[in-house]
Amino acid sequence: MASTICVVGTSYVGLSLAVLLARQHDVVAYDIDASRVELIRAGRSPIHDPDIEEHLAGGGLRLTATTDKEAAYRDAEFVVVATPTNYDERTNYFDTSTVEQVVADVRRLAPDATAVVKSTVPVGFTAGLRERLGTDRVVFSPEFLREGRALHDNLHPSRIVVGDRGPQGAAFARLLADAALDDDVPVLLTDSTEAEAIKLFANTYLAMRVAYFNELDTYAATHGLDTRQIIDGVGLDPRIGMHYNNPSFGYGGYCLPKDTKQLLANYAAVPQTLISAIVDANTTRKDFIASEVLARGPRVVGIHRLVMKSGSDNFRSSSVQGVMKRIKAKGVEVIVHEPELDAPTFFGSPVVSLEELKARSDVIVANRLVPELHDVEERVYTRDLFGND
Repeated sequence: MASTICVVGTSYVGLSLAVLLARQHDVVAYDIDASRVELIRAGRSPIHDPDIEEHLAGGGLRLTATTDKEAAYRDAEFVVVATPTNYDERTNYFDTSTVEQVVADVRRLAPDATAVVKSTVPVGFTAGLRERLGTDRVVFSPEFLREGRALHDNLHPSRIVVGDRGPQGAAFARLLADAALDDDVPVLLTDSTEAEAIKLFANTYLAMRVAYFNELDTYAATHGLDTRQIIDGVGLDPRIGMHYNNPSFGYGGYCLPKDTKQLLANYAAVPQTLISAIVDANTTRKDFIASEVLARGPRVVGIHRLVMKSGSDNFRSSSVQGVMKRIKAKGVEVIVHEPELDAPTFFGSPVVSLEELKARSDVIVANRLVPELHDVEERVYTRDLFGND
């Protein structure tokens, strides 16, 4: 039987879920940003995701979009919360204010609806929110999506995790499983706090793997060794594998930096050394990359793309920004080429065309060596070995 679902927030997580579920159910996408709502109504995506763009343009979805909160919540059986939870460096805690506000509004405007939190939250958040609001109609369900591939990852999920072992958790898990194109997707119903821990520990493991191969690369570069040979030999161990092993400037994006810091904060009263090391490793790697670039003695350094992943239009917390700041701190001029950036400058650095970047830069810093840089490859600094993310 079809359900009525409201999705709050129309970025990667929210919009991909709205499109996924609107293939079979009536879905209302609610956002306070009127421009995003108008784009969705016009069949256009406010984010870059080829599958989302195709589905919105193709029609046939049972999807409406609105800025009217009361209308959005009124008839919903589930309200999916996909609002931002940025990490606050002052409090060592995610800013969960938008999530708490949405859930409070749902309790007031649609008390029979179940609020499903998809935003990443600290371990123990959902249980505390349930207690404060005096309700069990709040469920946490982590997402495991890649930017630019969010709908694809919802259509072909690696697993479905819902932090509620009762009927409402099972019902929401069925919605996601039925909407997937793959059969026999693993479904795990857990308690809410365990589900929150799954999200943070999974992302911290991925960050650890990035940091590991980056530090392997740092060692090899420092000693004049061939990083590719070492990684090939290490990765042939089936327990390690040849995936997610391409050296980079550090882990970045919206999730990994903040999720690792939040997990570390959750360890406040628990003995550990590894989680701290994962967080610290990212800083160490950026220091090394900047020193390598500066060792070439450039007068002008060009940054080729702030976006660090292919197919993404997002450069929030990208690791190259940390490298860029370190280079500028030494008095070296930095220019930036980023087609996704509609501004004349970025943190005081000129935003230039690809042609100007090539003409002016003594060193071009590129997280990934792409074909458009092959004609200036002798001036490109990259740690890219495999040509993938």
